[in-house]
Amino acid sequence: MQPTFRIAEIELLETPVVLRMPFRFGIVTLRKCFQAFVRVRIETSDGKSAWGATAEMIAPKWFDKNPNLTDDENFEQERDVLRIAREAYLSDTSADTAFGHFIRHHDAHLKFCASKGYNQLLASYGNALIDKAVLDALCRERNMSFYQAMQSNSAGIDNRHPQFDGIDFSSFLNDLSPSTHIHARHTVGMVDAITSDDITEPVNDGLPETLEQVVERYGHRYYKLKVCGQLDKDIVRLTAIASVLDQIKEPYFASLDGNEQYKNAEEVAELLSAMRATPVLNRLVNSIMFVEQPISRAHALDTDLSHMALGLPVIMDESDGTLDAFVQAKEKGYSGISSKTCKGIYKSFLNAARCQQWNAEGNGKHFFMSGEDLTVQAGLSIQQDLALVNLLGIAHVERNGHHYVNGLVSSPKQEQTDFLNHHGDLYENSFGAARVKITQGRLNITSLTCPGFASAAMPDFSRMHPLGHASRL
Repeated sequence: MQPTFRIAEIELLETPVVLRMPFRFGIVTLRKCFQAFVRVRIETSDGKSAWGATAEMIAPKWFDKNPNLTDDENFEQERDVLRIAREAYLSDTSADTAFGHFIRHHDAHLKFCASKGYNQLLASYGNALIDKAVLDALCRERNMSFYQAMQSNSAGIDNRHPQFDGIDFSSFLNDLSPSTHIHARHTVGMVDAITSDDITEPVNDGLPETLEQVVERYGHRYYKLKVCGQLDKDIVRLTAIASVLDQIKEPYFASLDGNEQYKNAEEVAELLSAMRATPVLNRLVNSIMFVEQPISRAHALDTDLSHMALGLPVIMDESDGTLDAFVQAKEKGYSGISSKTCKGIYKSFLNAARCQQWNAEGNGKHFFMSGEDLTVQAGLSIQQDLALVNLLGIAHVERNGHHYVNGLVSSPKQEQTDFLNHHGDLYENSFGAARVKITQGRLNITSLTCPGFASAAMPDFSRMHPLGHASRL
């Protein structure tokens, strides 16, 4: 019998985030944004109470890429869906499982957000954060780690929603086995310097500023390369990237991220054909594992990719707004889908179970999940995302928050000390802050096996601002 409880309180907070260098993805160059924090208090039928928490970035031009919206308008959209979700979860005071609280609000939340002009991906952000904080509270009340809670299905994932029907989640979850480490896949953004000759805004803080320096300091074996949809420009940039990556003696692996910059599959095929026809890109081409969401979400499902002979699997990311998005993508020739805590932990478990089920059918095609999300920050955000993809068996995950933000540099010293003391395998004290430690391209994450959702330390919530108030600073 899975534990049930009621949701008693939900607190929405935020802090400003300033990047140490600009990062370009899609149509935006990011220099500053915010991080949202959600705290939830649950109460059990026998009067026990526990707080849980989570964090995610508030970032522009990913959930909604409408070029007519300003960054501030994007920020406010994300704050608004959090407020909408908070009101919905608090409006029902009856007890349920962690999954039950999610699923009984999911469809109505998306429908209400649609009435306000918010797309499904954006709407999912609101539920996603509250669900993570709820799960953290449950883990703490039960004195269980995230791994234990999910393996025993203490969250209560069942088939009360049609999309979850036909899957034996208790069996699927029980068979999951986390690792002690995971590879960090470094993202090369569109304005990121490849060599020192490319630096236009030097930071001079001692941390890597170029791809060349990243390779030398962190020793990554996995990379994610952004492409912009302009063929000649992409080939020139990929050639520069290859000139650095090809110096790595060991095998390296890469993914291409189109960030919806391509109008159709034909343009994607043209890029891949041009890459294969460029001799200096031979090793880079052979390293590519998959292509991530190259086509605009408005047209991503217009073409059956299985007839395109791209020669590489394609995964869905920005088009993943609904619980059945992967099912639709599968029918159009997509092989995979991304896991991101900002899209929802239950969606990740659902899609992972689907991959297992579809692969077991033995039709000759391999379906998989990738770990994406470059913006997660040191502390709750990165730890919870790492625990999720690790439990799902994903061996490498996109990680770049440490590259653009110097760890917990903006947090009080005591908070930094707490995370260092409790998670010394994941963090180090260097360059003036507690920051993510990457050794030979890997993150050591044994310490995430602790009571709660992957964190034995907590941020100092007293230093934070109510949601929306940090934007006025």
